[in-house]
Amino acid sequence: MKGIILAGGKATRLYPITKGVCKQMLPIYDKPMIYYPLSVLMLAGIREILIISNPKDMTRFKDVLGDGSNLGLKISYAVQKEPKGIAQSLIIGEKFIEDDNVCLALGDNIFYGDQLVALVQDAAKLKEGALILGYTVKDPQRYGVIGFDKDSHVVSLEEKPKKPKSNWVTCGMYFYDNSAPKIARKLKASSRGELEINDLNKEYLRRGMLKVKLLGRGHAWLDTGTYESLIDASVFIKTIEDRQGLKIGCIEEVAYRMGYINKTQLLKLASKIPTSYGEYLKDLLKDE
Repeated sequence: MKGIILAGGKATRLYPITKGVCKQMLPIYDKPMIYYPLSVLMLAGIREILIISNPKDMTRFKDVLGDGSNLGLKISYAVQKEPKGIAQSLIIGEKFIEDDNVCLALGDNIFYGDQLVALVQDAAKLKEGALILGYTVKDPQRYGVIGFDKDSHVVSLEEKPKKPKSNWVTCGMYFYDNSAPKIARKLKASSRGELEINDLNKEYLRRGMLKVKLLGRGHAWLDTGTYESLIDASVFIKTIEDRQGLKIGCIEEVAYRMGYINKTQLLKLASKIPTSYGEYLKDLLKDE
């Protein structure tokens, strides 16, 4: 399975912060925001990743992530000239996907949980259809809401309904089979002129090929699209890291733990970071 991270858009909800800085490069405590979805793809065993962004910000991602070889990855890039919806990223990435299945992750979503690794590794084994993640929130009317029947089967997907059928909503990570780009091409633009990811998921549901994995207690999902959520996410990450002494979304550590790079390569990466972040990476080797 290959991975796509959508890191485009204008992030107008975060103006004036994002007038000069790409949203997915904003810091979430001690790392750029994009480190978090990237680390989850890596934990899922995905090593070929496409970053999609707008023309203005593309060089910033290349400066930070390069071609991914220092992490044992293969990272490539594609431009989204205008933000025409999340589903458009599958069309843009069609040649990249080729004959593989794909995991699409939003660049501003953060996931955390004890069983998260097992969950995403299992999801990455998808053979056909689509698999989406569900999370329970107290204000579901702000999101894409998942409706269930009495036997807990998914029966509906509604975008920001006034009367939600449940408190379960879709998260910013989606697993698709190879037909996703073709389905995306047949979608009609919504009233806001975008190809909606919810419409793509609804088509899989109509075909009886949509599965949902629910993130229960013990998992956290954070969408960092507002001033408040940026602060909340940083505080959350800092609290966990200070308490446990372990980092979340540390792509260098993930690359090492997953066997993508060896000790020598990790030490080389650590030596280039003159902060406590670099010391943390060096300590990983000392602890062993």
